[in-house]
Amino acid sequence: MKVIVSIGGSVLVPTVDSGRVGEYASIIEELDDAGHTVGVVVGGGPTAREYIGTAREVGANEIELDQLGIAVTRLNARLLIAAMDDRAASTPPEDHDNAREALRRGDIPVMGGTVAGHTTDAVATALAEYTDADLLIYATSVPGVYDADPNADPDATKFDSLSPGELVDVVGDIEIEAGSNAPVDLLATKLLQRSGLRAVVLDGEEPANLLAAVDGDHDGTDIVPEGE
Repeated sequence: MKVIVSIGGSVLVPTVDSGRVGEYASIIEELDDAGHTVGVVVGGGPTAREYIGTAREVGANEIELDQLGIAVTRLNARLLIAAMDDRAASTPPEDHDNAREALRRGDIPVMGGTVAGHTTDAVATALAEYTDADLLIYATSVPGVYDADPNADPDATKFDSLSPGELVDVVGDIEIEAGSNAPVDLLATKLLQRSGLRAVVLDGEEPANLLAAVDGDHDGTDIVPEGE
C-alpha cells in the first residue's frame, strides 16, 4: 500500500524534544518494514506559531509569515529525517517532483512546506494525488472531524465518516491565515474532492494510530470518496 502521512507540527513537535519524534520515526519504519511505500509531510506546530505571532507584531505581511512557517516545517522535517537513519531522503524535498522521485528510489520523503498559502495538509494531499496513493492519513491534535471545535464545545460530535463534499461544509467557514489550525483545511479538502483519494483524520498524539489506520481499524474519521 502507498501511504502519505500528514503530521501536524503540534503532534510531532509539541516541544522540541526527541521523544515524540523518535516514536513517529519508529512507526514509519515499521510501515516500511511491512512493505508499505510511505511519504511524510510535517507541519510547524507551536514553534512556527510563535515565530509567526512575533513577526505579525512587528509588521510582517501574510506571505512573509507563511515563509517563516515553511522554514520551521523544514526544520521539523529534518528532525524526523535524523531519527530515521538512512531510510529517509537526506533532505526535505522542496517540491512534489523531488518527493515523487524519492519514492521511486525507495527512499521515504519527509517534506515540510512548499509555497506560501499552502498548508501542511494541502501539501500532503497534493503529494498523495500526484503519487496515486492508496491512503492519506492526517495525524492531527484532535481524534477526528467534529461538527464543532471539541476544545471549545463539550457537546461537539465526531463524525465516523464523511464525503469530501460534506467535509467542505464542515471546514468551509474556518479562517485561513498563517499559523491557523484546523482538522483539515479547505484547500486540502477541495483537493480531496477532485482526486477521489481515501483519507483518514485521526488523533496524532499516539503515533501507533497510523498502524491502525493502515489496517483499517481506527477511531478517527474516514473521508470516503463520493459515491462509495
